[in-house]
Amino acid sequence: MPNLFSAAGLENHAPRPLADRLRPTRLAEVVGQEHLTGTDGALTRLLRSGSIGSLIFWGPPGTGKTTVARLLAGETNLVFESMSAIFSGVNDLKKAFDLARARRENGQGTLLFVDEIHRFNRSQLDAFLPVMEDGTITLVGATTENPSFALNAALLSRARVMTFHSLDEGAILSLLARAEEVEGRPLPLDDEARLSLVRMADGDGRAALTLVEELWRAASEDEVFTSAQLQEVLQRRAPIYDKSQDGHYNLISALHKTVRGSDPDAALYYLARMLDAGEDPLYLARRLVRMAVEDIGLADPQALGIANAAKDAYEFLGSPEGELALAQVVIYLATAPKSNAAYVAYKQARKVAKAGGSAMPPKVILNAPTKFMQSEGYGAGYAYDHDQPDAFSGQNYWPDALGRQKFYEPVERGFERDIRKRLAWWEKLRAERQENQ
Repeated sequence: MPNLFSAAGLENHAPRPLADRLRPTRLAEVVGQEHLTGTDGALTRLLRSGSIGSLIFWGPPGTGKTTVARLLAGETNLVFESMSAIFSGVNDLKKAFDLARARRENGQGTLLFVDEIHRFNRSQLDAFLPVMEDGTITLVGATTENPSFALNAALLSRARVMTFHSLDEGAILSLLARAEEVEGRPLPLDDEARLSLVRMADGDGRAALTLVEELWRAASEDEVFTSAQLQEVLQRRAPIYDKSQDGHYNLISALHKTVRGSDPDAALYYLARMLDAGEDPLYLARRLVRMAVEDIGLADPQALGIANAAKDAYEFLGSPEGELALAQVVIYLATAPKSNAAYVAYKQARKVAKAGGSAMPPKVILNAPTKFMQSEGYGAGYAYDHDQPDAFSGQNYWPDALGRQKFYEPVERGFERDIRKRLAWWEKLRAERQENQ
């Protein structure tokens, strides 16, 4: 009787995860990345040219970066060697480079796959440069972070970035069909539950297959789950994104732009996505306050107060009740008239202030607390606006060195339409009163 606890026994009987068993053996079997691996894909074209060069694979987890790197090594007859930047240091790099040099002397090339390459520091990334340049290794680095920010320019100048996309519904459904074929049994799901499973995977193929394994383990013979039962059985997890990485910035950008674009339904969707993923609601509240001042401004002066009130309501109520206050302000801001006039005016004023920050205000609007300052003309001729007709003097408030400037241009929307009329009236009075002086 074989010893199942021996090393050999463990190796022979070790279960392989479904994601590993379904790993593609050819580039054509990779799903969801047709722009790279399809007939006219970028990687397919490189392979046809006979040389792939060093590459950076950028994309979310579970999109096939490691698999494609392994397949490229096979297609180009290179030895595949892999490491993770999380667990590797300078000594590991030196060892990998030495092995690659030894292979090269024997006429064998090396494809070095580095997962999470953005985890390396600048000096570690610089260590790749000479071995990339002399052909000792073909580097394929994988990262979930934007290479423009996560990697240094020297490395990027020597490698081509390939973008991997989250798997769409069709790609995930294709994976589920392949899983059923390999296992020889259908998923215990009705049609609606099948689509729910796709949404739970959130574009991650590996996550989809892990959920499939959990599902088969949970199902009794002939049991078929509805969407509601599926969520109960799998204890549905939130969509995956790392709040410190690209997913966070992509979704807050989407929320901001949909509010600015006056689409309350899309804005609510992105708000729900972020809350569902565990985003800090107070971070979202702060961003909503910013949207109120940047994109609505004085077109609706109430927007800022309402955004602040939503923040206070969330702090008072907490989750989940306080989330409704955030949803309410998202709807309010998305449906409010839009103006960035105050935002633009402030930026222009800052620019002029920096350029002419030492310009002296006209003496007429300066106080004269001493006799000397009075003798110097401080405050002389100042017209108190409340004593003037229409409570408007029309006097000059600008430094002589600068002359009158124009920053604020209210739009013809919302409350700013009234402000625009008011400013035009004052401009007319100013011209008349300066003409009569």
